Amino acid sequence: MARIEPTHGTDGAADAGEGARRARGRRKAVRYAVPVAVAGVAAASIGIGTALASSGDPDLPKISAQDLIAKMAKSDAQQLSGTVKVTTDLGLPSVPSGLSLGDAPAGGKAGHGSGGKDAGADTSPQAKLTELASGTHTLRVAADGPDKQRLSIVERAAEYSLIRNGDQVWAYDSKSNTVHHSTAPKDVHGGKEAPQELRGASPQELAKKTLAAVDDSTSVTVDGTAKVAGRDAYQLVLKPKAAETTVGAVRIAVDAKNGVPLKFTLSPKGGGKAVVDAAFTKVDFGKPAADTFDFKPPKGAKVTEDKADGKAGKGHEGGPGKDAGAPDLSGMNVLGKSWTSIAELKAPGGVGSGAGAGAKGGKDAGPAGALLDSLGSKVSGSFGSGHVFSTRLVNALVTDDGKVYVGAVTKDALIKAASK
Repeated sequence: MARIEPTHGTDGAADAGEGARRARGRRKAVRYAVPVAVAGVAAASIGIGTALASSGDPDLPKISAQDLIAKMAKSDAQQLSGTVKVTTDLGLPSVPSGLSLGDAPAGGKAGHGSGGKDAGADTSPQAKLTELASGTHTLRVAADGPDKQRLSIVERAAEYSLIRNGDQVWAYDSKSNTVHHSTAPKDVHGGKEAPQELRGASPQELAKKTLAAVDDSTSVTVDGTAKVAGRDAYQLVLKPKAAETTVGAVRIAVDAKNGVPLKFTLSPKGGGKAVVDAAFTKVDFGKPAADTFDFKPPKGAKVTEDKADGKAGKGHEGGPGKDAGAPDLSGMNVLGKSWTSIAELKAPGGVGSGAGAGAKGGKDAGPAGALLDSLGSKVSGSFGSGHVFSTRLVNALVTDDGKVYVGAVTKDALIKAASK
């Protein structure tokens, strides 16, 4: 208990008797005031004590980074439900005013506002979940074992849900009243695996992918504790040692009880706010209600069926499959490893030729060349010339002969890779 020190007066010429009487008065006042003050503090503590305790860092047993990673690997929590807040800030460049991207890529659709409400909008899972690459979004997630998952993107007046129940996968956009129906693909063991869209937006999956890069090139430490969604957690910090990477650090809040990652934060080496911050704001590890994973197309909804080969069936409008305008990555080659890995591939749709025209500065370079010159920086090397396009984390080099080098690495690292 705090000790209350008496206040000493300075009466100057006051006599000893007057001083004694005043001292007795002060002692009497203190004697009655202290219980009142304590009672007031106690009453206030009832209201704010819990809040203070929950906002502070929990006092947990010490744990090594190696043991914490092992705890995450052993985590077998297959049932959960909750809310996740995802904020992504890659610092993507904006298109300069006066320039137009022209037509959408082959197989793609024009965006909103290109001809009436939702005209040509692509509501496929791949296209919809791409929106998570920027801004702040609220997700509702639920899982009950390997065969039942649900992910919903909650918007102001609409909701986009992706539901997997057994081998049936449904995607529903309430805004356009559009449904995509498909069958879960088989995994390497012959069973049905969860679609990538259901496996890539949670703190758990982000942490899993990041930990796969942990080797001698990474410094791994436990940096204190935290409270996330009302649960005690350890803070695991990963820092790449390589100078070429643009990743500054990754911080993962790990549930102290079951080892489930509750929060994932990726910070760029250049500083500033996080590039990716995904965290549970609410989480429950109990069994979700069975009807959470039930789905029946609403009346009047337009339903698109996918064929067994993954290609969209009749009436498809930008749904899953190779016909949805997704880039062909079959010829991709990965250079390097871990944090400094670089993907090498051919530029789709003749981007390379457009880059070349722009790089040469010819009068006939056209909008594509002008756009490249405006958004990217011109570079050259033994590979020839090209443009580097940068975000706060990922850089991409597009050469004039149509090759693309992309990774979370510096511009010089891309030029070096292309020059080999």
